[in-house]
Amino acid sequence: MNQRTSGGPDQPIRATEPAAGNAPEGRPQPIGQLLYTPAEAAVVLRVSESWLRKKAAKRLIPCTFMGRLLRFSPADLAAIATHGHRPVQPIGARRRNPPRRRSGST
Repeated sequence: MNQRTSGGPDQPIRATEPAAGNAPEGRPQPIGQLLYTPAEAAVVLRVSESWLRKKAAKRLIPCTFMGRLLRFSPADLAAIATHGHRPVQPIGARRRNPPRRRSGST
């Protein structure tokens, strides 16, 4: 059973679940951070906060708006990281653009 706890007015609200076997009876253990601020998410993803905010504003990456506040869930961060993945290509297989032909009187 999930419970919601708060450490005070400046602390985020986090969901908690009792841990199996290692916590005293009735004392919930935190299960992790539910939402990240843009600054926290930028550190996790190793990108600039401005890049993250611009992409979120254009709705190009998954995010959550709580009123006007922009937040990112762990699933959002995983989706952003997965979306940015590019497979490795062998050097000889890279596509090179052919030289441009100039139009004119030649």
